[in-house]
Amino acid sequence: MEIKQLFQEIASNSGVSGYEDNIAAQIQLACPWVDELRRDTLGNLIMLKRGQAQPGQKIPRIMLAAHMDEIGLIITKIEKEGFLRFSTIGGFDQRVLLGQEVTVHGSTTLRGVIGAKPPHVQRPGEQKQAVKLEDLFIDVGFDSDGAVKDKVAVGDLVTINQTALALQGSFLAGKAFDDRAGVAAVLECFKALDGLNYSAEVYGVATVQEEVGLRGAITSTYGIVPDLGIAVDVGFGDSPGLPEWQTIKLSGGPGIGLGPHVHPALHKRMVETAKEWRIPHSIDPSPYPGGTDAYAMQVTQAGIPTILLSIPLRYMHTPIETLDYEDVKHTGRLMALFIAGLDYEFVEGLRCF
Repeated sequence: MEIKQLFQEIASNSGVSGYEDNIAAQIQLACPWVDELRRDTLGNLIMLKRGQAQPGQKIPRIMLAAHMDEIGLIITKIEKEGFLRFSTIGGFDQRVLLGQEVTVHGSTTLRGVIGAKPPHVQRPGEQKQAVKLEDLFIDVGFDSDGAVKDKVAVGDLVTINQTALALQGSFLAGKAFDDRAGVAAVLECFKALDGLNYSAEVYGVATVQEEVGLRGAITSTYGIVPDLGIAVDVGFGDSPGLPEWQTIKLSGGPGIGLGPHVHPALHKRMVETAKEWRIPHSIDPSPYPGGTDAYAMQVTQAGIPTILLSIPLRYMHTPIETLDYEDVKHTGRLMALFIAGLDYEFVEGLRCF
C-alpha cells in the first residue's frame, strides 16, 4: 500500500486519545519498512529500523515521534427526550461542531448529527455569537432516553464523520491530519532509508494521548532513551487572516523548529541537510514550546537533544484540516537524509554542547 493511501485511511478512521487501537492495527498491517514492531503498556506503537553498522561500531539511537491520537467527543448525559449531551476530549474548535455528522461509538455504532436551536428562535444577540458547547446536542433519531440507553451510555465516544478527500493537485483535506500526517512522514522516512547507507538504530513511535498531555511521548522516550529525538507535528499553514510571520507556507516543505525546545546543533545540521539536498523548508521559531511531543522528549530523564519538524496545516482542530502531501514526503526525506549523515561522534558531541 502506498503511504499516501494509508495516511488517508488512518485519518478517516477513529482513534480518540486513549483509544488508538484501530490506528495502531492499521499501521502494523501496512508497514514493511521496519525490522520490529511492538506496542508498549500505554499503547504507543514502536517501530524499529536498524542500519548497517560495522562490528564494534558505536551506534546512535534515534527516536522519531508523531502522535496518532485525535481529538474527539464523549457523552456526558442522555436527555429524557433522547438527545445526547457531550464534552470534548482535546481542544476542539467548538465553532465548527454545529451541523456536523458524527458517529456514536456505543454498544451499537450509531450515526447522528450535532444540533442546536435554530436562529429563528434565538434571543436577541445570540446569532452574533458562537454556540456554546453546553447548548449543543447530538440527535441520533430516538424520541426517548429509554430507547437510547439500550445502545448508548455516558462515557461512550463520539467522532466526526469525515473521510479524507483529495483537492487539487497533491492537496488533501479531512480530520485527524493532526498528527497522522506526522505518522505518515515517519513512514516516508523509513521507506527512504531503504535506499540509503546509515548506521543508526531508528525508532519511529506513533505516540498516544498527545492531545491530552503528551503522555505517550513521555513513556516511550523513557523506554527507548534515545541519543537524540525528532518530533514531527503540524504547524499553522498559511491562510487568509493569518499574518505571514505566524505561519508556514503550504507546499514549502517542513518548518524546522528553532527555540528553547530545539538543540542548536541539531537545528544547524537539519538546515544544512535541507540546503545540501535542496529540500524545501522554512525556519519555524517557537519562543514558548510545550504543546508537542518535542517537549516531552526533551525533558525525559537527564534530557534528550531534540528538534521539532512541523508540517504546514490549515484549519487545525477542525474536520477539514488541509495540507499538501508533498510536504509530508519532503519531511520524511529530510529526516532520512539527516539520519544518513549522522555518526556517533556528532551525537556524542550533543551532550557536551
